[in-house]
Amino acid sequence: MRRAACLAVAVAAGCVPAAASASEGAPPVRATAYVIEDARTGEVLASSHPHAHLAIASLTKLMTVLLTLQHHKLTDVVTVDPRAAAVGESSIGLRSGEQMTVRDLLKGALIQSANDAADALALSMAPDYPSFALLMNAEAAKLGLRDTHFVRPDGLDAPDEYSSADDITELARLVMRTRFVRETVREETDTISGGRTLHTWDDLLSEFPQTIGVKTGHTDQAGWCQVAAARGPGVTIYATLLGSPARAERNVDLQSLLIWGLAQFRVVPAVQSGRTYADVSLPYGRAPLALVAAKPLLTVARLGRPLTETVVAPAAVSLPVSQGAVIGQVEIRQGGRLVGRRDLVASRSINKPGLGSRLGWYAGRTLHHLAHLF
Repeated sequence: MRRAACLAVAVAAGCVPAAASASEGAPPVRATAYVIEDARTGEVLASSHPHAHLAIASLTKLMTVLLTLQHHKLTDVVTVDPRAAAVGESSIGLRSGEQMTVRDLLKGALIQSANDAADALALSMAPDYPSFALLMNAEAAKLGLRDTHFVRPDGLDAPDEYSSADDITELARLVMRTRFVRETVREETDTISGGRTLHTWDDLLSEFPQTIGVKTGHTDQAGWCQVAAARGPGVTIYATLLGSPARAERNVDLQSLLIWGLAQFRVVPAVQSGRTYADVSLPYGRAPLALVAAKPLLTVARLGRPLTETVVAPAAVSLPVSQGAVIGQVEIRQGGRLVGRRDLVASRSINKPGLGSRLGWYAGRTLHHLAHLF
């Protein structure tokens, strides 16, 4: 027996409010492009010009970080190249020939968005910037980032360097799989080698408590940019905003996108423990046996997207049956994606009748059929 049913998220949740429907659309923002994405599935919740080729400023450093993690251990020591020490704008004041661990350089690049830290890492993996850019672009192609082309490891404005809101969101999700990165991008301040104190440019870490990273950026060409991750009950979302006209406006707009994105999800009881999901037939005239869920299943569901409940169980079972015996399953899907499954078990124990009872049942059944014949 296989039975399917659709459950509206609001019905399954019971207490889900009607506000913040997914059909209402994301709030308007003043930026060239943005993307809001579900971290679990990669589903885009809302977007504007997601594939536009734009300057991304220091969001570029996410690729430098990714390559560093592939080529180095955190404990490796890098000797600062004079070209890295000479780079301008945001820096941690690295000196030519200074030695620093990869861990500290990564923290400088991620927390304070230090160009010299990013360049020192890049030049530890390649002889020059063009050679490192080849590594960056090869990795971008490997990851399927089709709207991206790198020129520098730090994100300083350069001709023919661009990416898109969609690509940067995917890159951020990938980099955030590394525990060290997740822990680092949540730090508002830290101290590294040489007594250097780092301070984040990520204002949302203090302004919006659900924020867990990821990276900010700003240049004259790129404007104010950021890819942010925020966590709600059972769900993490990413929002990337490119080309905002001002830092404060970027912060306000990005926060509104994150709030909207998190509001699209609710934790719902997809499977309820003890609820009857199927009735199976029993022999010898016994009343049908109810199959109940062995354990509950809470899941995160997007509003406006129904959950599909599929029950898989036999039409009949033989005796004896022990209470708690696994007899079937209930599967929950959303949009074809398996959300979870739970075993269905016998709600009670039923013994097999003795020989006398079985013979009596067969005799009664035979007499019943004979009576219908005459």
